[in-house]
Amino acid sequence: MLTRIDLRGTAADRSTADLRGVLPRAAFDVDSAVERVRPVVSAIHRDGLPAVLDATRRFDGVEATGVRVPAEAIAAAEAGLDDGVRAALRESIRRARLVHADQRRTDVTTRVVPGGTVTERFVPAGRVGLYVPGGLAVYPSSVVMNVVPAQEAGVPSLAVASPPQKEFGGLPHPTILAACALLGVDEVYAVGGAQAIAVFAYGLADAGDGASPVEPVDVVTGPGNIYVTAAKRLLRGIIGIDSEAGTTEIAVLADDTADPVHVAADLISQAEHDPAAASVLVTASTELADAVEAEVVRQVAVTKHVERVRAALSGPQSGVVLVDDLEQGLRVVDAYAAEHLEIQTADAAAVAARVRNAGAIFVGPWSPVSLGDYCAGSNHVLPTGGCARHSSGLSVQTFLRGVHVVEYTEEALREVAGHVTTLADAEDLPAHGAAVRARFAR
Repeated sequence: MLTRIDLRGTAADRSTADLRGVLPRAAFDVDSAVERVRPVVSAIHRDGLPAVLDATRRFDGVEATGVRVPAEAIAAAEAGLDDGVRAALRESIRRARLVHADQRRTDVTTRVVPGGTVTERFVPAGRVGLYVPGGLAVYPSSVVMNVVPAQEAGVPSLAVASPPQKEFGGLPHPTILAACALLGVDEVYAVGGAQAIAVFAYGLADAGDGASPVEPVDVVTGPGNIYVTAAKRLLRGIIGIDSEAGTTEIAVLADDTADPVHVAADLISQAEHDPAAASVLVTASTELADAVEAEVVRQVAVTKHVERVRAALSGPQSGVVLVDDLEQGLRVVDAYAAEHLEIQTADAAAVAARVRNAGAIFVGPWSPVSLGDYCAGSNHVLPTGGCARHSSGLSVQTFLRGVHVVEYTEEALREVAGHVTTLADAEDLPAHGAAVRARFAR
């Protein structure tokens, strides 16, 4: 089921670019998707609510007259929530708050010279739009992962959008609404896909059904399908975005101390998300690879979403990568830059400390990716498609802007005025220097 890529004897001689080229990766053509969503986004910008409702009818099969989820529907969803799910969500929220509260940054003032200071202030975005996907699964956990860092950053206004569901009367899934209620979020919109991102970017003067207008946001975060990603790319600049998220992926770096039952279960857990999900094992042990492949066959046969999982594991984005040793394995996983990376080796913590590129790292046999999806306290909105080489997962910092506040006295400016004018002349910008000299000319 899993394709094998044998890099033994060659990995040490390959460049990083070459490694990236041979490793399995899901195809993700955002450029083509941008052209498909462009007319939808343009129509919403031009026509507002009628264009949103038209897109909702065409893409979600839902006839609607407005987009705002009534407060009573959110309250009813929370009241009807299963007690076990409520307890699990509350614990997920509690742990996420502990981790994200510690990410908050304090203002820092640097005394450059006597009378001259630069303060870096961290200012939360004024309003954010948080997208929670629908599709093949229900993601109340993504409500937690989006909302908690925004709240901990001090964002004063936030809104959630999630696709309308035909079977729930055109509202988002009730478990998503219940998670919003548990977090104190009452501004929720039944809008999905590219149209949700467009609504966040441009706002709506008329939200329908007598609801208040939708105010545009400053930042949009949250995972979604390729059309959500395409809309983020198209609208970036009008809004800030967290990342261009692709399908989920897991890489496991393992040696012969790993339990093949654990490794197979973890590969399957991410394959369960989507037929295009990527599951990659990197190992120097052919014995482990054989055992994992046998376990995959056994476990897939009894899993619920067998067709989806089998499609993901047998696709070109998944596979077993054989390397000579742990050193080469580390090179490979750094080149791959997985969204989720598990280290299942001897001395796993020391190995994990050497990893440079990963969205999140899960250390040892008792830290599966599933824990991070729900209750580790970490965030599960993470960079995909190799973007972990340059991007971070969602955090409090996503919602903060650093602003430099410069304050110099007359004497402090006078002391450095000559350097300022010299550099201004060197750049052939004499008016810059004149702006300083004018202060001392009288």
